[in-house]
Amino acid sequence: MVQRVSTVTFQGVDVQEIDVQVQISPGLPAFNVVGLADKAVGESRERVRAALHAIGLSLPAKRVTVNLAPADVVKEGSHFDLPIALGVLAAMGVFPAEELAHYLVLGELALDGSIRAVAGVLPAAIAASASSRGIICPAACGSEAVWAGDLEVLAPQNLVALLNHMKGMQVLTRPQPVMSAENPAQLDLADVKGQESAKRALEIAAAGGHNLLMIGPPGSGKSMLAARLPGILPPLEPAEALEVSMIHSIAGMLEGGKLIRQRPFRDPHHSASLPSIIGGGHRAKPGEISLAHHGVLFLDELPEFSRQTLESMRQPLETRSVLVSRVNYHVTFPAKFQLVAAMNPCRCGHVDDAARACGRAPKCVQDYQSKISGPIFDRIDIHIEVPAVKPADLALPPPKESSAHVALRVARARDRQRARFQKIDGAGHLLTNADADGDILMQIAPLDPATQKLLVEAAEKMRLSARGYHRVLRVARTIADLAGAESIDRTHVVEALGYRRIQAGLSLAA
Repeated sequence: MVQRVSTVTFQGVDVQEIDVQVQISPGLPAFNVVGLADKAVGESRERVRAALHAIGLSLPAKRVTVNLAPADVVKEGSHFDLPIALGVLAAMGVFPAEELAHYLVLGELALDGSIRAVAGVLPAAIAASASSRGIICPAACGSEAVWAGDLEVLAPQNLVALLNHMKGMQVLTRPQPVMSAENPAQLDLADVKGQESAKRALEIAAAGGHNLLMIGPPGSGKSMLAARLPGILPPLEPAEALEVSMIHSIAGMLEGGKLIRQRPFRDPHHSASLPSIIGGGHRAKPGEISLAHHGVLFLDELPEFSRQTLESMRQPLETRSVLVSRVNYHVTFPAKFQLVAAMNPCRCGHVDDAARACGRAPKCVQDYQSKISGPIFDRIDIHIEVPAVKPADLALPPPKESSAHVALRVARARDRQRARFQKIDGAGHLLTNADADGDILMQIAPLDPATQKLLVEAAEKMRLSARGYHRVLRVARTIADLAGAESIDRTHVVEALGYRRIQAGLSLAA
């Protein structure tokens, strides 16, 4: 007789149910796992054998066959251990197989029979809830699973505790949900002296969800400013928090099963590989752009990233998702992130200081910045110069305006955007001005004839692309929102145009 246990495999952030079929039949003693299993799944037979021995059970001297259906889908990960073990135990008659019919099962087995944490419990629990079933998962992941809703969650520490629950000898209590701190300690903008123009650009970027590029010499405070952006961003909406937590769960980065409340801030080193940024690899894991979903991706020393890596970000910046295509799989990861980048004007960084500039200045500026293609520059809404801080500014007392003051203005601007989009798009798909496009952008950013003429003439002189023109409109709409203005006027457009001056081939010295 064949015993069945349900588990899942992951294709990007999507969950596909897998039917674990176990049969014990006469024949020479053997334990085979079939169904396109990778090495980690194939090794589960040894972990299952050792775990059963640890609790005082032994496999029968018969042929044990485990089939993972559908057989043409690649099975990856150690979370197949527990469903395979339970299927074997049910086939051995240790407990009634009917007990497992209403659960999805995930978990890795240790050799002593304890159940170790695995990745992807949250999306698996959501899939179980959608099909009106419960979930069996490791105790370390129980608080993660309960965020999926009102479903039964069994989170045992070890195999013995689970078997005792199945036999009615003890009761496993439902885990309690755990949430990360809503307002953890954040770096404060009050720590940054000077750079008022850059702080203004950072506030606009935060209010509208715009991409931002800072160009300036070494030590001017670009990284300091970027690191303080999370402190002025609003917390995640409930639906956003669930999406972000699902991605981190699949990546195995949801610490303690805590639901993430703060927007992610990812700052990979410029030596990072293409799969680590975009996603993929042997087991198709989310990359940095997906881990930054609904948050910020900070790329310091932008020209030092490989050209292939930067160019691969062009499509995700537009579509807000990334399709990873390989020979064996095609998976899609969400990638709705806010790009914040920083770079020196040239390799030495001192082209504006004749006493410190290298011998190749100013030609080195164009050579250095040409590493970044025009389309990448064009996808960045706000370009800002960050000059060196004067020693006199460093001697001044800390600014009176803290991140809390700026965050309040950002929150008010986002409330205005949310209310506006709610009238236009009741589904709530749009939350910030950076999301607006096409007819919706024209509805939220109408211009009077004089302002329209100014924008058209400026766009012609600056040779803005259609994308650049629309990004100026989005930034102008955000500036108006920060000012509490219902309509965009000339001053808002002029300021927005000022953030489009630094382009590929131009610099502080140009």
